[in-house]
Amino acid sequence: MLVKLNTKYLGALLLALPLAQAPALAADTPDTSSPDTSVPLKALHCGHLIDVEQGRTLGETTVLVRGERIENVVHGQAAPADAQLIDLTHDTCLPGMIDSHAHLTYQISPSSFSDKIRRNLADFAIASTVYARRTLLAGFTTVRNLGDYGNESIALRNAVNTGTVPGPRIFAAGVPIGSTGGHADPTDGFRADLQGDPGPKDGIVNSPDDALKAIRQHYKDGVDVIKIMPSGGALDESRSADRAQMTLEEIKAIVATAHDYGFTVAAHAHGAEAIRRAVLGGVDSIEHGTYMNAEDMRLMKEHGTWFVPTLSPPDYLIGKAKTPGYFSPQVTEKILHMGNRNQQMARDAYRAGLKFAFGTDAGVYPHGDNAHEFELMASAGLPPMFCIQSATINAAQLLERERDLGSLAPGKYADIVAVPGDPIDNISLLRHIDFVMKGGAVYKSGGIATEPKAAP
Repeated sequence: MLVKLNTKYLGALLLALPLAQAPALAADTPDTSSPDTSVPLKALHCGHLIDVEQGRTLGETTVLVRGERIENVVHGQAAPADAQLIDLTHDTCLPGMIDSHAHLTYQISPSSFSDKIRRNLADFAIASTVYARRTLLAGFTTVRNLGDYGNESIALRNAVNTGTVPGPRIFAAGVPIGSTGGHADPTDGFRADLQGDPGPKDGIVNSPDDALKAIRQHYKDGVDVIKIMPSGGALDESRSADRAQMTLEEIKAIVATAHDYGFTVAAHAHGAEAIRRAVLGGVDSIEHGTYMNAEDMRLMKEHGTWFVPTLSPPDYLIGKAKTPGYFSPQVTEKILHMGNRNQQMARDAYRAGLKFAFGTDAGVYPHGDNAHEFELMASAGLPPMFCIQSATINAAQLLERERDLGSLAPGKYADIVAVPGDPIDNISLLRHIDFVMKGGAVYKSGGIATEPKAAP
């Protein structure tokens, strides 16, 4: 039996680091108290810096880091004499990127279905440490982990928080919430004697009362965010990829209870009716949105609902579905029927003015190549700066952690990545991250992974 640590993620620390003497670029008003000079100061000299709040690329800029926070951001190469210098003058610096939709405890393979029967939760948890490290080294310093098999992502989050394993900051949803036989049902496709009757403790609900119990159980388990599945999906063994699978009343009960506990709610929703119900039910974000229509977009804009398009899965899965034996006939048929309509949908959603947050569904394709999503977004017609903002300041707002994450500004976590060249001119450069700092600790330098020392 897997013992789940009942530890709440401590996502917001006090802003205690002041400015250096040079003027700050950010609009935030920093703490003006004296810095703790016993903590070493790092000075990152960036050739360019992407100011995601203003949507512009700056010239030579120095980011001053003390401990795990940014102390100041100044023009030019200005740093105290005793600062430890980090030369990134040939690079463009930007905030550590945020993947708003990933599955760090899972990775697609031809044996994915049988793995649920043959492998233990401990096997998934151990594999997740490898995927977490790959994700961090790819420049993604924060991940919203939207679903696992048995809360193993909570254990991974705790291990990362204590420094036991390297990985991004993780906002874990634990097991997803859905209906009997729906996309969240972990026993779909099992023979009858193995199906059992999963209930609210397993994330399966069939009434508003069940929904309340499921949220309270998730709170007890120590999640950070809630993931629901009001529509079918491609990779389960049921027939539907898009039919609505939760009632509006169930969704409203989930959202109201989740918001009482301070959780945001992400909704996996491919079909138009499921999207409509999820938005009317008050969810914070729609994930995927494959069959989204104009009415859905109108409702999302009216309600301020975030959109996380996840263009990478269809781009990857269609090729695998054409490989004989990779998926079951049922899954193969659904993938090929859905096709690669997501890029046109993302283009339409952008033109409609929806709020975008970057998400990849990593795990449904190999971890570590999260930045390929940028290329797909750009090929759909989204501007490169908008794409980068979706993975930084926008994603931080979706997480409700913009005070700590999402831009390079005094007081925020020192989550900083760098890439040789100009990603605005060539967004594919984001697949080749040269430097990674998370919380003031360097995990990659000169393109080579390092063994970081914790920030004092």
